[in-house]
Amino acid sequence: MNFIKSSLLLMLCGFTVAGQAQKKAAPTYSTNKLIIDRGDALFQKNCAECHNFRQRGIGPVLSGVTADASYTYLSKFIVNSQAVIKSGNKRAVALFAEYKIPMPAHPQLKPAEINALLSFINTHKKAAEVYVNTAELGAPVKDPIPTKIAKAGLTLKLEEWATAPATSTKKPLTRINQTYVLKTPTGNRLFMLDLRGKLYEIKDKQFNVVMDMAKEKPKFIHEPGLASGWGTFVFHPDFLKNGLLYTTHTEKKGSAPADFAYADSIPVALQWVVTEWKVKDPAAAVFEATPREMIRMDNPSAMHGMQQMIFDPTLKPGMPGYGLLYLDFGDGGSGELGYPWLCNGSTEPRGSILRIDPMGRNSRNGKYGIPASNPRAKTGDPTVLGEVYARGFRNPNKITRAPDGKVIVSEIGYTNVEELNILKPGLNYGWPTREGTFVSVLAGKKSAIYNLPAHDDPKYTYPVAQYDHDEGNSVAGGFVYTGDIAALKGKYIFGDIVKGRVFYVELADLKLGQQAVIKEFDLQFGDLKTTYPQLVKNPKTDMRFGLGENNAFYIWAKTDGKIWQIKDCVTN
Repeated sequence: MNFIKSSLLLMLCGFTVAGQAQKKAAPTYSTNKLIIDRGDALFQKNCAECHNFRQRGIGPVLSGVTADASYTYLSKFIVNSQAVIKSGNKRAVALFAEYKIPMPAHPQLKPAEINALLSFINTHKKAAEVYVNTAELGAPVKDPIPTKIAKAGLTLKLEEWATAPATSTKKPLTRINQTYVLKTPTGNRLFMLDLRGKLYEIKDKQFNVVMDMAKEKPKFIHEPGLASGWGTFVFHPDFLKNGLLYTTHTEKKGSAPADFAYADSIPVALQWVVTEWKVKDPAAAVFEATPREMIRMDNPSAMHGMQQMIFDPTLKPGMPGYGLLYLDFGDGGSGELGYPWLCNGSTEPRGSILRIDPMGRNSRNGKYGIPASNPRAKTGDPTVLGEVYARGFRNPNKITRAPDGKVIVSEIGYTNVEELNILKPGLNYGWPTREGTFVSVLAGKKSAIYNLPAHDDPKYTYPVAQYDHDEGNSVAGGFVYTGDIAALKGKYIFGDIVKGRVFYVELADLKLGQQAVIKEFDLQFGDLKTTYPQLVKNPKTDMRFGLGENNAFYIWAKTDGKIWQIKDCVTN
């Protein structure tokens, strides 16, 4: 999720000359297809996470913006938006207050790139207002969760543990996203994934490349970011015997026919691919592996792909459910882009968590199995996807199984609410008609959320903890602490990707139908007590969590790649 980068045009649509008194410069937008295509690529890389041309999102709708502001002023805003805001432009200041995301300067964008970007945006004219009858819903909710997250009076003491290799010369220096401890008879192996295509094994704090997706898959891409790249990996429970490894990654659109495609009137930004790898020697320092493609899916944007896979680690061979793979499918941005039928429908996998049997072959494409115990496997309707275990998710970025058996899914919200959910088979978690414990109405610039009706639809299941965008912008899923620090036992530790705040809820308080209280830790990095954005000197922290050997709990920022280990928790 690249929120600061993609916030490039956050207040763009509101940046106009005060009073419209000043004469606009003559348009210099290009109509050259090659330039516009280049602008499209720049938009996908820098803007698409926060903006589109149909619905308001993390930032405003951009359709028609080039008719509202001059080329000269828009160019200045892109190069140094914060300077424009500081100049006191009323519209820009108001939009900054509304959307709450800081925007860095972008002097690295060359004039030709700005021209391409604006030329592409110029092809999207002001859209007609979408009429939605919301009379029965009352007034839109402006402040979804008025109660602020309180400090817990606890400080996490963090010790620098290691630094991941930089995979870029620009921030974020790394895109490290996941750790995995593989238990073997001769000792544990610790792996870490960088979304830019590197799978590392960490030995004595040294990062050794085990697999390079770019070498394995020539059509692999990790741009434009936004969680694209090598999404996730997981070892089969019998990996040491069968050598099976599972991965997700992105490829260019049209790389191969998709198992889950859609009408050609809807754009395809990229494809997500699920692959099973047969590793020749599971004990090898570098994996030599043969791939078998299982699933290929078209996505209408670079957002919300396949970011997590897990097996149930509590099951043993022969037990029901052993060897079944849980895989999250985000909505691909289809909700806010105006294609809600591509998610949360009986015929579509997007916006769902699937449960499949990698050893089976009764799926539509014959490359994996649909467990008979899945909630939709026995409907008898060939249009219903039996692999869907639960649905109604926008961006279920992390899944973890807690020691008490709960499966916790962190769900990145749209413009209002971040969620923690308890995964149960057959449930519908609401998106795109629900966001948090609110009704979601996607209607262009008039998109908003509303309080639930007095007689709510019983088919929806709501989060067990949530916070709104006064507190943060993108939830970072975490884990239940299982180490030796008494003050942390029984706490699910998570945070906010953008603001770098670290939160917790008590695991015992996570119950369907209730809202657990979220509290915030203070942070001490070595001897320095500070905030994460101040530490990394960047308004977007890009924070993640991981587990290591001996119940080690790690926190890091992609921004600088430094990995910190929780060493203690003290009362303030």
